[in-house]
Amino acid sequence: MASNYWVGEKVRLRAVEVKDIDSFFKASFDADTDLDRFSDEVHFPQSKEKMRERLENNIKSESQNDEFWWIIEDINGNAVGNINTFECNRRIGTFRYGIGLEKPYWGNGYAKEAIKIVLRYYFRELRYQKVNAYVYSFNERSLKFHESLGFQQEGRLRRMVYTNGKFYDEIYYGMTCEEFDVIDIPKAL
Repeated sequence: MASNYWVGEKVRLRAVEVKDIDSFFKASFDADTDLDRFSDEVHFPQSKEKMRERLENNIKSESQNDEFWWIIEDINGNAVGNINTFECNRRIGTFRYGIGLEKPYWGNGYAKEAIKIVLRYYFRELRYQKVNAYVYSFNERSLKFHESLGFQQEGRLRRMVYTNGKFYDEIYYGMTCEEFDVIDIPKAL
């Protein structure tokens, strides 16, 4: 059992645990190819044992440079997805994040709240000054989602992703801590 949670109105975030292998494997097994494309690329299928090994190695390793991985649970304790931070640069004060929700939980506000909880911590506790998010141009849902959160489109790199027989652009979004403060009344974690 995780020793603590960050709790919002709809979700709570906790550290990844070995018991999560079943939900990761189910999500991976049930995921259609389009969902795989949203995250990075279509990967070769993995065995449950290989996923367990990867998960256990991740849990055992110390967090590097403020990079962390959380499970997103609904208030009832059901794992609905995960969120992670990476490319954390304390000197410059920037970081990126990735988020994935199981399809049945889309549209419930879980992703929005999970992202806000993480942004509160990185902006208001760790003193980061900017978050960056990269979205593939074919992912209309994510493009609209980031704009609805208040992210600003900062750039476009053409033909950076190849999937499903086509090249797509990568859209760069960013949000400063000051922009976040405008849309989020300060709250405790």
